[in-house]
Amino acid sequence: MKRILLSIFLCSSIFFSLRADEGMWLPMLLDQLNIADMQANGFKLSAEDVYSVNKSSMKDAVVQFGGGCTAELISGKGLLLTNHHCGYGYIQSHSSLKNNYLDNGFWAMNQNEELVCPGLTATFIVSMEEVTSKILVGVQDTMSEISRAKIIEKNARILEKENSKNGIDAMVRGFYYGNVFYMFFTQTFKDIRMVGAPPQTIGNFGGDSDNWMWPRQTGDFSLFRIYADKNNNPANYSADNIPYVPKHFFKINANGVGENDFTMVYGFPGRTTEYLSSWGVNLIENVSDPAKVDLRTIRIGIMEQDMLKDSAVRIQYAAKRNGAANAWKKWQGEAKGLHENNAIAKKQAHELEFQNRVDANPIMKAKYGNLLSQMNAAYKNLEPWQKSTDLMSEGCFSVELVAFVRSFKRLVDSSQVEKPNQAEISKQLVALKGSFPGFFKNYNSNTDKRIAVALFSSVGAQMNQPVCSIEIFDRNHNAFIQFGMQPSVFTLVHDKYKGDFEKYFDMIYAKTIFTDSTKLMALIAKFKSSDWKKIANDPAYAMVKGLTDYYYTSTYPQFNLRNDEINRLNRLYMKAQMEVFPEQKFYPDANSTLRVAFGKINEFIPRDGIKYNWFCTLDGVMQKEDPNSLDYKVPARLHQLWEKKDFGNYADKKDGKMHTTFIATNHTTGGNSGSPVIDANGNLIGTNFDRCWEGTMSDVNYDPNICRNIVLDVRYTLFIIDKYAGAGYLLKEMEFAK
Repeated sequence: MKRILLSIFLCSSIFFSLRADEGMWLPMLLDQLNIADMQANGFKLSAEDVYSVNKSSMKDAVVQFGGGCTAELISGKGLLLTNHHCGYGYIQSHSSLKNNYLDNGFWAMNQNEELVCPGLTATFIVSMEEVTSKILVGVQDTMSEISRAKIIEKNARILEKENSKNGIDAMVRGFYYGNVFYMFFTQTFKDIRMVGAPPQTIGNFGGDSDNWMWPRQTGDFSLFRIYADKNNNPANYSADNIPYVPKHFFKINANGVGENDFTMVYGFPGRTTEYLSSWGVNLIENVSDPAKVDLRTIRIGIMEQDMLKDSAVRIQYAAKRNGAANAWKKWQGEAKGLHENNAIAKKQAHELEFQNRVDANPIMKAKYGNLLSQMNAAYKNLEPWQKSTDLMSEGCFSVELVAFVRSFKRLVDSSQVEKPNQAEISKQLVALKGSFPGFFKNYNSNTDKRIAVALFSSVGAQMNQPVCSIEIFDRNHNAFIQFGMQPSVFTLVHDKYKGDFEKYFDMIYAKTIFTDSTKLMALIAKFKSSDWKKIANDPAYAMVKGLTDYYYTSTYPQFNLRNDEINRLNRLYMKAQMEVFPEQKFYPDANSTLRVAFGKINEFIPRDGIKYNWFCTLDGVMQKEDPNSLDYKVPARLHQLWEKKDFGNYADKKDGKMHTTFIATNHTTGGNSGSPVIDANGNLIGTNFDRCWEGTMSDVNYDPNICRNIVLDVRYTLFIIDKYAGAGYLLKEMEFAK
C-alpha cells in the first residue's frame, strides 16, 4: 500500500513541478519570477527589455488585434504581422466574385492601395499594476457570490473611470480565480488598413484537414498597417492619417533557427483552466466537449455541402465555416488528449496529496478540510445544466436566423412599455440598420434553414423528456419557478407537425420578414413604437421568444446558480493550493491579457511508434498537393518557384530547402494566434498560429512532452511576400538582424 501511495505522490509531484516550458507569465513580474529561468534556457536579454514602463521595450511592439488575436509591429511605419486566419474576416469582407481576395490574395503595392477595415482595432498595453486591495474593499468572506461580484464590479468601474484619461483606457482583470486583481492601461488605434494577404491556398493550406495538426506547411499570415493622426495618436479613419511610428518594432532574424534554440511567445492568450479539480476536467472531457462536437459536426457538414455546390455560398460561408471548425476540432483533440494523458487520474493524485497535507495541519484542516468533498457535490449538481446550456448554445442559438432575430428583442421590449423612450428606440434602430448589410451579404436562407432543421432535430432528441413542471429555486433560495423541460418550440413541432422539423422550418422561413432585407429595412426605416406587434407576431420572432424565455427562466439561472458555487469553491481551492504547496510558482490562467511564454524548438513523440521532426518544408506542400481538394490546392506560381528552387535568400543555409514552419514547447492557447515568436536576442523568427492536436488539452493540462505550438517560419513569410507576390518593397521597411 505504501508503494502505491508513493507512486501516486510521485505522479502528483511530476504533474505539478513546473518546467521552463510551462506557464503564461505576466511580463511585469518576469524580473521577480522568471528571468533567471529564461536566461538559463538561453535568453540573452533582461526583463526590462521585455517589459518596461520607463523605456521602449518588446511590449510596445505587441498588440491585441481585433480583440481576439495578437499581432506584432515589424517596421517603423506601423506595419503589422498577424495570422491569415486572424485577418480572414477582413479579407473576406473585401472579397467579391470580381475581386476574390480569398482565392487570389491581395497585395497593396503602395500605401494608397491599402484597404480600410472598419471596426478593426489594435490595442497596446502601456503599463499594468496590481490593485487587489482597492478592488476588494468591502468584500467579506461570508458574502454570496452575487454580492461579492457586485462590489468588485463597482470598485473596478470606479477605478477604471478614475484612471481612463488622455487617450489611455484602464481596465481591471481578475487572476487566480479572483484572488488577485491587476489594472491594465491601454491605448487603442482604430484606423487599421489591410496591406497584404496570400491566397488561402497558401494562407490556409491544409484547411480543416491540417487544422491543429503536425506536420503542417501553412503560410498563415497577413499584413495590416496602423494609421494615426499627425501627432501619432489614435484617430478614426481619415484620408489625412499617416502610418503610426511605434516606440518599438521587431527586427527580423532571417538567418534560420535550429533545434533546442530558445523561443519566446509574447501575446494575448485567451483562456486556460490549469488548476481545475478532477471533477472539472471530467466535465470538459466527458460531458461538454462531446456534446458541442456532435452539434458542430452537423452544422459544419451542411455548410460544406452547400459551399461545394455554389461559389457564392462558398464566399459567404468561408469565414463562418472556418470559425466553427476551429473550436470543433480543438474540442475533439482536447477530449482525446485529456483521456490519453490520464489527466483526471493525475488531478486525483494531486488532490490526494493536497488532502493529506491539509489533514496533517490543524489550521489548514479547519479551513480546507471539506473543500474537495464540496467540489465533488457541486460538479454533480452542475452536470445536467452544463449539458442543457451546451445544447441551447451550440444547437438552437447557433442558427443564424435565431441569432439575428434575438438582436430585435430590446427594440420590442422598449416599444411595448406604457411610455416608450424614443431616444433609446432611435438608438436601437440605428444599431439594427447598421447590422443589416453585413448580415445579409453573408447570409443564405436555404443553408441556414437546412442547419436549423438538423440542429433542432438533434437537440429535440436529446431533450426528449416529457414536458413537465419541476421546482427550481432562484439565487436567493426563497422562491421557485415552474418550467417545462423543453422550450415550447419542441412541444409545438411534436403536437402540430408530428415531429417534422423540416415542415415547421419551411413555414418559418417562408413567412418570416427577417430573411427579406428589403421588407425588413422598409419596416425599420418607418418604425414607430406601435409597430412592435409587427415584429412580435412574426413566426420567427415567436419561436425565438419561446427559446429565450425558456433559456433565461430555466437553463441560464440554474446554470449560473450552480456555476457561482463552483466559482466560489475554485477561488478557495486556488488560494488553498498556493498555501498548501508553497514550494511551487503558480502562473495565472490566461484571460486575454498580455503574457510571456518561453521554451525551446523541439521534436516530439505523441504516441508509440511516431516521432515528428521539428520543422517542415515546401517539399511537404508539394507532397500533399491535390488539385481536387480545396484543402490541398497549390498555386501555379508557388509550384514553379519550388520546381526551380527559386527561394532567393530565404532557403535554409544548412539543407538548402525552403522551411515553412517549426514547432516549440511554448505554452500557448487561443488568442496567441498571430503572436510574435522571438529568439534569444529579441528578434522575430516566426509567427505563432496553432498547436499540435495531440496537445490541445494544454488549456487544462499542460504536458511538455507532447504539447507543441506551431510557428510560421518568418523566412517563409518573407519568401511569399517577395518571391511569390512581388511585394518586396515591404521588406525595405523592415530591419534585419545580422
